Amino acid sequence: MVLHALIYTGVIGQLTPEDIEFTRKGVQRMVFDEHQSIIISKLEPNKIIGMSSMYPQKHLLKQHANIQLNRGKLIVKSKEETQTKIWFGGFNPFMSYVTDVASSNGNGAIGYEFSDSEENERFIIEVIFEEEYIKGVRINILRNNKIIIDESIGLNLNVSQVITGKIILQMLGSGFTLFHKGEEIPKVIGQYDFSEYLDLRGKTYLNKFQSHLFVHLNNGEVKVQKAQVEINSGIGIADIRAITYENGEPFLENQRIWYTASIRGRALPHHIQGVFSLNPKLFDLKLEGIIVFDRQDGILRNEIASHLFYDRNDNLWRGLTTGFSAYANPRKEKKQLLAVESKVDPRFGFSIMKAKPFGMIGDIEDPHILFDSLANKWRILTCKNINGYKAIVLESDHSNRAYKKIAGPVSNNSTGTSIQKIGDKRYCFSGSSDR
Repeated sequence: MVLHALIYTGVIGQLTPEDIEFTRKGVQRMVFDEHQSIIISKLEPNKIIGMSSMYPQKHLLKQHANIQLNRGKLIVKSKEETQTKIWFGGFNPFMSYVTDVASSNGNGAIGYEFSDSEENERFIIEVIFEEEYIKGVRINILRNNKIIIDESIGLNLNVSQVITGKIILQMLGSGFTLFHKGEEIPKVIGQYDFSEYLDLRGKTYLNKFQSHLFVHLNNGEVKVQKAQVEINSGIGIADIRAITYENGEPFLENQRIWYTASIRGRALPHHIQGVFSLNPKLFDLKLEGIIVFDRQDGILRNEIASHLFYDRNDNLWRGLTTGFSAYANPRKEKKQLLAVESKVDPRFGFSIMKAKPFGMIGDIEDPHILFDSLANKWRILTCKNINGYKAIVLESDHSNRAYKKIAGPVSNNSTGTSIQKIGDKRYCFSGSSDR
């Protein structure tokens, strides 16, 4: 999604939506934007003091690779077949793992291993190289030393694809996308949906797994500029919706407007709920964090297209989200809207909000909720697939249950729904392909 800075002209109290004229004033597009990344942990060779104590290593075969630091680079080399893993952070199945490869020669592979301290379960992704060229990508999942998955998953590789550059592993809950970024935009070189074999969304993995740089050599050498775990902007954003108060007024803090926006990964269910802020005078859109959702069943889910509000009456962060994660396990789960809440401010870093179904099951998405004090009712504007996604309005005496439809569906396709107040009237807005 391309983000545009817009301004309007006129006196708001005298306008209807049709009267507002927007002028484009700026633009930016986020594709793994380094300036937006929130660094969680980092292996930076020129800042290492005591390699073995800061970044423990383990050799997995009888022969051991030589590991050294030289001129700001981590160098791993071996004339024999070796497998080495180097710790560089904790594990989170909703973050990205980035390795900046300076060079390679000979034969080998570099990638990532996520595993527990006893290595009862291991999740390995390797980018295979010959001299300076990428030759393939493999995934290995092992449980108690037994191979569960061992597959070649390389995509879009050509004979002249050099490995120098960044290897970006975008973990997306139930799957991942692997990118290589040279001097141009990142290119997909592998992807996989793995939750059927090992569901890393389980909260136990967040606690017990660790992240390692994995190097497999057979008469080869690889030099690494740095490796890090980060929250980032992914390949783009969508589903932008302002965070509000319970009555629909925008939540303003430090002269900034706050938004939820879906961070793109791949096809559904492979997106992540992002939080962004913006000073409307400056168009300085900033990634603040990501949110995942806990239904109290042991699994964290990356739902998206959320609307959050701060309920001043109960001093709680509340809202609605869309259960797109059901597509990761469609035989057991159904897409539905979920009521979410948190006592802790969920806007920053990595946050978890409690989520609860409330009977809105089906092909429904993009909800926006507010309390109408004049009617003393909670209202939801959302869209439902009725021969295309059509906007409907729901009403209840409660924020998280017993909703009934009071309006719609409209005739036109209408997604990305939101309710905005202009003057003393509320209007329903949506995107549409029917233009």
